[in-house]
Amino acid sequence: MTLENDPINITRQTSAISVTKPSGTQVDYYLYPEFEIHANTLPAGVVQDWHKHQQLDENIIVTSGKITVEYLENGHITSQIVEQNDVLRVKNSIHRLLNQSTEPAQFIVFRFIPTVQDQSELMKHDKVDCENLIK
Repeated sequence: MTLENDPINITRQTSAISVTKPSGTQVDYYLYPEFEIHANTLPAGVVQDWHKHQQLDENIIVTSGKITVEYLENGHITSQIVEQNDVLRVKNSIHRLLNQSTEPAQFIVFRFIPTVQDQSELMKHDKVDCENLIK
């Protein structure tokens, strides 16, 4: 069991909320107070439903295979392929994901409610070298 005040938290896959959706998509949900991470396996030929998020910022990194993202832009459907190690940020678009290949695709989704504050400089400079503290 991991406690919130432990120096490191590890959430095992066995503790995730695991769901197989009617489409066959397998999802392991890891829920935290400030964000959510979920690991997805999108079987070959699967098309997810059209949807959008009202407040969530959803970011996806493809870890194996490739997926197609379709999104509505100015009344037209636009389609792009997202490959391994690409990062997709869907924002509040109307979108869906498809696996048009013959192999399963895997991807990790990071979801959070944005603060609407630019934190990029803090993120770039937040790391502190502690090498001299370890003897």
